[in-house]
Amino acid sequence: MTPLRLICSLIAWFTLAQPALAITGSRSAPSDAVARALVTVIGPNGVVCTGTMIAPAVLLTAGHCATSQAALRIVDYAATPPRLITPRKILIHPRYNAQDMAAHRVTVDLALVQLPAPMPGKAPLALGTPRLPVVTGAPYTIAGIGSSSPSGSDVGTARAAPLVATGKPGTLQIRLTDPSTQNKRPGMGGCTGDSGGPMLEMQDGRSVIAGVVSWSTGPNFTNGCGGLTGVTPLTLYRDWLVQAARSLGAAL
Repeated sequence: MTPLRLICSLIAWFTLAQPALAITGSRSAPSDAVARALVTVIGPNGVVCTGTMIAPAVLLTAGHCATSQAALRIVDYAATPPRLITPRKILIHPRYNAQDMAAHRVTVDLALVQLPAPMPGKAPLALGTPRLPVVTGAPYTIAGIGSSSPSGSDVGTARAAPLVATGKPGTLQIRLTDPSTQNKRPGMGGCTGDSGGPMLEMQDGRSVIAGVVSWSTGPNFTNGCGGLTGVTPLTLYRDWLVQAARSLGAAL
């Protein structure tokens, strides 16, 4: 099967076999700088995630998106036809626990993926400087490449959604919600297709990465999307990311 047909088959499988999971309720495009940093990550069994370039050949994504190095691929849409890139190396945070993830317990859902070479047309985003405390109502933006609606099949288009922190945000996990719906009815939010995508905040006049999208719920804690978006903040883990990226030959 050619790379293009393989990519189309994987995306079709994802659309048919997975719950309708992507940034929903928003058709807003991220800024050009954010869009240039986003990449499509394909994992085992057709799972689709988002990654963010943080160095010319290193991307940040969710740990649960990168557990199989043998099957993980990055889509290069700049090639004609699009091609699949096999990573050179994957580093998952040592405190990521797949069993905790499956049981919906908090875990460090972070991973770095090293590519063989920089991707044409892509440019990295900077990691933010952690700000404490995180307060309820703090504004953030998430970005990802999932479809625009639960029944959509337009995977691969970069979208963004402005959300706010809710509940009791801390250094281990932040829950985001659409400020206009407050998890009571369907609103904007991220889902599985956007796992690994960045949570962004403004620092010194630019968008920087403050966390990584990990999970989502539907309204009122139902299955699906458009309710809550769970994020692993970089507050406690920025130093690990910097050191791990350095071990891959990248200076952040």
